Amino acid sequence: MSIAQHIPDDIKRASRSIGYAAWLNTSDAWYGLPVILRSRLDARQRAALAFTALKSLDRDDAVKTMQAVRSEGAGQPIAPLFSAMDEATFWADLATPEELDAYTFASFNRMSPARQAAFLNFVQGRAAA
Repeated sequence: MSIAQHIPDDIKRASRSIGYAAWLNTSDAWYGLPVILRSRLDARQRAALAFTALKSLDRDDAVKTMQAVRSEGAGQPIAPLFSAMDEATFWADLATPEELDAYTFASFNRMSPARQAAFLNFVQGRAAA
């Protein structure tokens, strides 16, 4: 009996995705990985992976990497490939909390009063559920 058959599918998929990103070694492959890891691993597992990866670097490279992560955001949303909601969801997965706040408030303020009311009803309905 192999130990591999006892590993949950989400962990297997996350492991394969890390392997594919390393094998392809392109910006697109690496930048797409956080979305996959967020969907397949819990916060504790992702933190352990990040900690271990940082520990594998020398101190200067680890500090530069942490600084890059802290200062990096998603930037502005790009034109949608499939749909506006699809692109917005992808962008939000990469955005910093400050970017999420800025675009949420700006978007809300540009809505008509009727759309603002509908949006608030939707959000409050989800909070109650």
